[in-house]
Amino acid sequence: MEQGAGRIVLIRHGETEWSAAGRHTGRTDVPLTEEGRRQAGAVGTCLAGRRFAQVLASPLQRAMETCWLAGFADSATAEPDLVEWDYGDYEGRTTADIRAERPGWSLWIDGVPNGETVEEVGRRADRVIAEVRSVGGDVALFGHGHILRVLTARWLELPPDRGRNFALATATVGELGSERETPVIHSWNVPCP
Repeated sequence: MEQGAGRIVLIRHGETEWSAAGRHTGRTDVPLTEEGRRQAGAVGTCLAGRRFAQVLASPLQRAMETCWLAGFADSATAEPDLVEWDYGDYEGRTTADIRAERPGWSLWIDGVPNGETVEEVGRRADRVIAEVRSVGGDVALFGHGHILRVLTARWLELPPDRGRNFALATATVGELGSERETPVIHSWNVPCP
């Protein structure tokens, strides 16, 4: 897909117990809460009538269940590069808890011990972008907060650590595309009531 041939619709999964508590949830496969399931259904309402040439979802259950409850399970393909950042030793911990040991810690700047670097996450995002560029038409990506933020930075031709500038709540929708040959954000962090 040439930039501009279609849009990339980014959908962050619905709420989980860990996301509600602010815990870093990378590879731990936690399910949606009841509220998360309600949110996922609302995403389906927001996307009603949209047709996608391709639907990709992280294979983790919170993203796949969001995709399913939004009504796109029949057309979805699991995409391992859309899994969340591997937080290593910080998996399941809150930022406040980590900062008690490492004052001023930032995931984006300081990284995580025994997990992925921001550059590694950026390379995964680049592979997803390369894949969706080969598709004619709009593409939906069901994933996680940090990987979708990194993917957005890379779409905009920014370094992966600039994903820190794109806050993304659970069960929100964003759209990437282009204006002429320039990659842009068409909408961002849009909640589905």
